[in-house]
Amino acid sequence: MNITQNNAQSYNTTYGCQTVGTTIPFDAINAPGAYICNWSGHLLRVPEDGVTPGRSPLVNIVGCDPLTVTKISDNPFITLTKAKLLASNWDLNVNF
Repeated sequence: MNITQNNAQSYNTTYGCQTVGTTIPFDAINAPGAYICNWSGHLLRVPEDGVTPGRSPLVNIVGCDPLTVTKISDNPFITLTKAKLLASNWDLNVNF
């Protein structure tokens, strides 16, 4: 897994605390917010309904390689301009 130095400091192996700047596996997302896909640079908007206990996941991605995301905001509906700016703070590639 390729994690920048800033992300390595905030990487939490228990995935319980998803603070902004934290890189986690895609399937460990358990908090609403805006995330950057580290494999593609796409922006993921995860609303509260997407992580509510008892609900089915809105998206399920299956693959051979580990897929990680970096949380850039607690607000899933952040503007694209702001999302690009925040992603640049962590040297994340964007594709949106």
